Amino acid sequence: MTLAITKDNFKSAVLESKQPVLVDFWAAWCRPCQMLGPIVESLAEEVQGLAVVAKVNVDEQSELANQFRIMSIPTVLIFKDGKVVNSIIGVRSKDELRKALGV
Repeated sequence: MTLAITKDNFKSAVLESKQPVLVDFWAAWCRPCQMLGPIVESLAEEVQGLAVVAKVNVDEQSELANQFRIMSIPTVLIFKDGKVVNSIIGVRSKDELRKALGV
């Protein structure tokens, strides 16, 4: 299951995580985001215990979207030790996302 991220839980859930974190920036009206959604959900089940998979709704969390300069969605950011180590724009396969996550 993916974790819904807000500005209130971002620090504890993403920046302070001991595991790698994949954050999917998305919006309900975005067709490519709807295509990526099930891929991200499936990956979340596979990497449970190894990594955190989270989602940020850019319409509801515009402050986070602005903070990370999200210009296109879907954008996936990979965090390790509180830092962005990879950025992926657009729909990708589960294998590509898992490889980027490093698990």
